[in-house]
Amino acid sequence: MSEATDRRKLVTVIAPAYNEAGVLARNLGTLVAHLRGLEDRWRWELLVVNDGSTDDSGKIADAFAADHPGVRVIHHPVNMNLGQALRTGFAHARGDWIVVLDVDLSYEPSHIETLVGTLEATRAHVVVASPYMKGGQVTNVPFARLLLSRWANRFLAYFCHHIDLHTITGMVRGYDRRFLRRLNLKSMSVDINTEIVYKAMLLRGRVVEIPAHLDWTLQRQAGVGRMSSFRILRGIATYILSGFTFRPFMFFFLPGLVLALASVYIMGWIFWNVGDYWSAASMVETGVEHRLSEAVRLLYEQRPHAFMVGGVTMIASLQLMSLGFLAFQSKRNFEELFHLGSPTEGHGDLDGPDAP
Repeated sequence: MSEATDRRKLVTVIAPAYNEAGVLARNLGTLVAHLRGLEDRWRWELLVVNDGSTDDSGKIADAFAADHPGVRVIHHPVNMNLGQALRTGFAHARGDWIVVLDVDLSYEPSHIETLVGTLEATRAHVVVASPYMKGGQVTNVPFARLLLSRWANRFLAYFCHHIDLHTITGMVRGYDRRFLRRLNLKSMSVDINTEIVYKAMLLRGRVVEIPAHLDWTLQRQAGVGRMSSFRILRGIATYILSGFTFRPFMFFFLPGLVLALASVYIMGWIFWNVGDYWSAASMVETGVEHRLSEAVRLLYEQRPHAFMVGGVTMIASLQLMSLGFLAFQSKRNFEELFHLGSPTEGHGDLDGPDAP
C-alpha cells in the first residue's frame, strides 16, 4: 500500500542521542521492534538526532538506519545541547504525531502508544508523560536527581498556574506536529521543555498529563547516576529562570510584600515606643507637635537603627512591587506580540488535527 492511499496516521519518534554507543544499537532495535508491533494502527518513522557525539554513536546509528527502513539519522557536527537536538528533530519530523523518547529507554517503548493514543482520544496538542502524578512511578533514580527533579517540578507547577501539571521539565511527550510548529521555539538547552509548556499555554493549547514509569535500572547497572555539584547548581538556576518566565510578577511582588510587612512592623514598633518617651518630652516641650517631635528625637537617639531599617525596607518594598507591576505589564505585552507573531498556518489546529 502506498503512502498516498494509506490512511493510517504517521507517528514520528524522536530519540536524541549523545555518546550512547554502549547501548544505542540494542535500544534502537528494541524501539523498532516495538514500533513494528504498532503498524496495524499507525505508520511510523524513527528519527535519531546524533547531537555531536564524540564516541561511535553516529556510526552505529548510520549502520542501524541502513539496515532498517523507517529509521533516519541527523547529525550535529558538535554537541549543541538538548534544546537544539529537539528543535532539529521537530523540523525534520514528517509525522502527524511526534513522540520524544529517551534513547536510554528510561521510559519503556510502551509509552509511545499511550502518548499517541491519548493525543487521538483527547485531541490534545501536548501530552506529558508524568512519573510524579497519581499513578506514576519512579524506580532506581539516584536520590540527588530525584530530589532536584521533584522539587523543580513542584516549584514550576506553582508558577504554571493556568494548567495542572506535575511534570513540567520532562522530555518524554507526545505532540500534535502542526501545533508544535506554531510555538516558535528558541531554547538551546533543557529549558526547551518548560518553554514548550509556557508557549502552549499562551496559545491556549490543550495540555494533558498521563501517568508514566521512569525506570533507571539499566542506567544504575551501567554506573550512570551521580550528578556533579556544577550540574546541580546549573539545574537549579535553569529552573528558577524558567519559573521567572512563567510568572515574573511574583518574583518581585512576593519579596516586596515581605519587606512591606517588615517595614510596617518596624514602623508600628517605633510609634508604639514613642509613647514611652512622651512623658520625658512633656518635661521639655509644650504643645502636642513639639512633644511628639521631642519624643521621636529621644527614641532616635536610643534606637537609630530602627529608623534606618524601617526606612530602607519601605523604600525597597515599594521598588520591588513597582518592578513586579512592570514585569506583569511586560509579560502581557510579550504575550500579545507572541500571538501576533505566531504562524497563522494551521490556525484551526486548536480544534485538533482531525477537525473539519
